[in-house]
Amino acid sequence: MDGGASDVAQGEKAVTLEALREKMAEFARERDWEQFHSPRNLLLALVGEVGELSEIFQWKGEVPKGLPGWDEGEKVHLGEELADVLLYLVRLSDMCGIDLGEAALRKMGLNAIKYPVHQCKGSSNKHTHYGSTSAEEPSNGAL
Repeated sequence: MDGGASDVAQGEKAVTLEALREKMAEFARERDWEQFHSPRNLLLALVGEVGELSEIFQWKGEVPKGLPGWDEGEKVHLGEELADVLLYLVRLSDMCGIDLGEAALRKMGLNAIKYPVHQCKGSSNKHTHYGSTSAEEPSNGAL
């Protein structure tokens, strides 16, 4: 999912989720692709992009922060795949009528309840280990 050259010069200003949402909507509208952007289709495309992102790390073993030893081409490729995942996620949330930024902040608040700092700092245990009192149902992921 290539949106073309960036309208924002690097370092000029932060890109917001709303700006990405608007650009993605315009990108789809200009190409008459809205007809294909059902939540199901976008989710399947997102899963495909996550697969492509996973392939980059598949045989690298544990990769330290900052990606030491990676050449510039590998980092560019990683950035492109991360961008594809983000763009499909933004488009999917738009087509579902979900404010992604608001949902993310809400989820972070719920996670703060599920993982109290004084109980879980430095631990990778699941929230059920801490006897959380969150009203949210337990999930299958760390978050």
